[in-house]
Amino acid sequence: MIAHSIAAACESNLFDRILVSTDDCEIAEVAKALGAEVPFLRPVELSNDFAGTTDVIAHATQWMLDRQWPVEAVCCLYATAPFVRVEDLTRGLVALQSGPWAYAFTVTEFAAPIFRSFHLHPDGGLEMFFPDQFSTRSQDLPMALHDAGQFYWGGPTAWVERKRIFDRHSFPVIIPRWRVQDIDTEADWRRAELMMKAISQIQDD
Repeated sequence: MIAHSIAAACESNLFDRILVSTDDCEIAEVAKALGAEVPFLRPVELSNDFAGTTDVIAHATQWMLDRQWPVEAVCCLYATAPFVRVEDLTRGLVALQSGPWAYAFTVTEFAAPIFRSFHLHPDGGLEMFFPDQFSTRSQDLPMALHDAGQFYWGGPTAWVERKRIFDRHSFPVIIPRWRVQDIDTEADWRRAELMMKAISQIQDD
């Protein structure tokens, strides 16, 4: 999967340097073979299942700044983003540079209205998160977006200062739901395979 992300970064011609942050020597060698750089191995404290994206990119950004690299913008491009596209990466950078934005990242609409969602009640049955919206028509509810989990453009200061990404200083790069699938589980992988087949057929027709 990392091959696709590195290939998209290379094809975009947006980056002076393409770095991979990892603590795994095998991944490091694969990344180098694909044209990326691995100038450091990620510290142990940032190499567990609970390490946050902001901390990982803050570390990489600070590493570059400490070596006086001319850093204007940093893009965190996930290795688990099989549907990322060059045109979206470009839109993200243009958006970041279009105003006083700290970040620009991909978002998409929820598949169903979140204001009519519910959860399992501890005593059994269901309970709405927003019971006051029970009678509201779906088309009258506000648009709700979620992180598409593909990439995050940010200014070096924003990363180093660990500014919160999901905030008013971030610009949304909206992409359609049908090409959004983060990969965390085997079920995610299977769904992504089905999506890839469908997208490939559309492109071939």
